[in-house]
Amino acid sequence: MGKLRGFLEYDRIKEEVIAPEKRIENYKEFTIAPKNEELQEQGGRCMDCGVPFCHSGCPLGNLIPDFNDSVYKNQWEKALHILHATNNFPEFTGRLCPAPCEEACVLGITSPPVSIELIEKYIVERGFAEGWIKPQLPTKRTGKTIAIVGSGPAGLAAAQQLNRAGHTVTVFERDNKLGGLLRYGIPDFKMEKNVIDRRLEILEAEGILFECNVEIGKDLSVQQLEADFDVVLLASGATIKRELPIPGSNLKGVVQAMDFLPHNNKAVDGQHKRDPKYLATGRDVIVIGGGDTGSDCIGTSNRHGAKSVTNFEIMPKPADGRTEENPWPYWPFQLKTSSSHEEGSHREWSILTKEFIGDSNGNVSGLKTVAVRWKKIPGQRPQLIEKEGSEKEWPCDLALLALGFTGPEKSLPEQLGVTFDERGNVKGLDKYQTNKPHIFAAGDARRGQSLIVWAISEGREAAHQIDTYLMGTSTLPKKEASGDLVSV
Repeated sequence: MGKLRGFLEYDRIKEEVIAPEKRIENYKEFTIAPKNEELQEQGGRCMDCGVPFCHSGCPLGNLIPDFNDSVYKNQWEKALHILHATNNFPEFTGRLCPAPCEEACVLGITSPPVSIELIEKYIVERGFAEGWIKPQLPTKRTGKTIAIVGSGPAGLAAAQQLNRAGHTVTVFERDNKLGGLLRYGIPDFKMEKNVIDRRLEILEAEGILFECNVEIGKDLSVQQLEADFDVVLLASGATIKRELPIPGSNLKGVVQAMDFLPHNNKAVDGQHKRDPKYLATGRDVIVIGGGDTGSDCIGTSNRHGAKSVTNFEIMPKPADGRTEENPWPYWPFQLKTSSSHEEGSHREWSILTKEFIGDSNGNVSGLKTVAVRWKKIPGQRPQLIEKEGSEKEWPCDLALLALGFTGPEKSLPEQLGVTFDERGNVKGLDKYQTNKPHIFAAGDARRGQSLIVWAISEGREAAHQIDTYLMGTSTLPKKEASGDLVSV
């Protein structure tokens, strides 16, 4: 695969970016495309490793050495065909995936791994630029009807697969535009929304039906839904926001990240003017939560013109490299600095927020914290220990809670009569089927909060099982590998 000894000749490259002080002036993507020749060289770094562990690292089982080799040989259309064979939306994963495939790359044992995500992104961008990505209509219709609830990556992937199998698919979205968290949870500086819209044009041309501003259980009854469709797929995500139940959490200025980010995205889209309560301009912002959502809040706050941005993380500061606890090819829990962190923020580790402080008008004006440590107990979950004498107060005008999600909303599944697992997710077994045979579940609604790449994988796998349920057998692809190496 690639060029013989190419990994010794070529160094790994990173995607060039616009300088932070310039890019925070707007919400546009700020990456700079490499030259095709540079991408070919990166494809040439993919070595003939014998056992491509990148396959196991990728929840989709992408045929990574194959499309790397095609890029190296300047066979871009072939590379696109290989990429689309396992991934419906590489333009999403190529921008937003944390690339567990790269952490499982064999070359990464001793050297920087192959730039898999970078290559993936520009394969699909080349495909759109050249007009290679065209609607694929089914040759015949089966007469079977499928309702998909939710238009995030799981729902869209399932819709495309099932439509190509000849079924008539309708996707219901309760928001005013399609895309789920891709549209309203991901800031435009990470993915501009025309990236979603151009793919939706393909899906609509293929014959998929979309219904926005329709909330099942309110605008359309579950009885009518089940009467009108042979199968229902719940791909509604995990949208219950994790709270921080401490004194002062009801103060004005204590805001959920997933209220803050969608409001900003809609303002960028021109749908409304910004509400002052969601503006970080001139304010001391503290983002509680060190994940991707917290990073997105930092980047958005910097673009608002925040006075200061501080990021709290309850976990200890990760090591700079792998540790004995997560050796190759497993996902490494190591320090990562996002583009938003580079734009301006102060990070605090092993810190616990104890109380929000308010002024006489009910506005948050600060918060109290304590330093913590984690005590490891064999056979048990680590125990959180507060350090005596470490109490501290911080000025804060806007506190953003980026604490993740606890699971899917319960109303619709309860109305449909489906059961939940011990974690509160919709219980969809190995075949993605709930306790009601004609109702399936996929994505975050089934597995809990996870990655976009997992959502696409779940949508594809659910489509295979639904097709088999309806027709007795299925020609839709089914991933055999488990993806057990991925634990992010």
